[in-house]
Amino acid sequence: METAVQSKAKVDEKKGRRKKMSLKKAIIYAVLILFVIVNAYPILWMVINSFKSNQEFAVNQFGFPKEFVFQNYVDAWNTANFGVLFGNSIFICLTATAITVLIGAIASYFLARFQFRMSKVVYTFFIFGMLIPIHATLVPMFILMRNLGLLNTPITLLFPYIAFHLPITIFLLTSFMKAFPKDIEESAIMDGCGIFRIFWSIILPMSRPAVATVVILNFIYNWNEFSFALVLINDPMLQTLPLGLASFAGQFTTNYGAQMAGLTMSLVPIVAFYLLLEKEIVKGMTAGAVKG
Repeated sequence: METAVQSKAKVDEKKGRRKKMSLKKAIIYAVLILFVIVNAYPILWMVINSFKSNQEFAVNQFGFPKEFVFQNYVDAWNTANFGVLFGNSIFICLTATAITVLIGAIASYFLARFQFRMSKVVYTFFIFGMLIPIHATLVPMFILMRNLGLLNTPITLLFPYIAFHLPITIFLLTSFMKAFPKDIEESAIMDGCGIFRIFWSIILPMSRPAVATVVILNFIYNWNEFSFALVLINDPMLQTLPLGLASFAGQFTTNYGAQMAGLTMSLVPIVAFYLLLEKEIVKGMTAGAVKG
């Protein structure tokens, strides 16, 4: 009789645990679904309204369009000169991101894997750059660029973009590279590898999750940056997408459908780029989870 009671108690205990786990999962999924809705709704609202006419937008801003107006995308592309804006933004973002990640990865490699005099001071110097507010440097940056003759050139924005995003890049990559065991480099040296061969063939591929993360952060920052573009670029043919969108919204405030279409088109590249590298982050994080 005692055994039967104990067995029943164990069964009841397991059922109770399952109910708690099910309740916990339900709460987690509910919170995640709510988070997705809160973040996805503004994007969905923007996309839906990009297909509405001005009259329908004024009457019904939260419903689906009765008739899809694809002409809004054509008007936005032609009126705001989106071809030039896209070209400028893609060139600036890809170039600045590539240079920042390359310099940051090399600097992080030496800061994380080598012990030398003043290494902590150099690392602290880079990290201190994360504390400098961008808006406090707009006037000095403008004066510096003017004195160097670099205002309104295709490479004007590369310098502040690289300088202001190197600290976070070095911080993330250095923290990630420090976790690698020293045995890896010792084995590579025994095989005849040099310092840079170890970096390119071993350390950098192992740092793929961190590299993908900093690439995403750099690209998003460069794509959405507005302050430096506003201060340092006056030529309409050199403007980036955020600056062009601001001018578009100021000049054509009544064409809401075209504005929404322009914002939707500007969002597509950054979402696609994020989703592409998000897969690389997952692959890199799970690659070391299975031994053997």
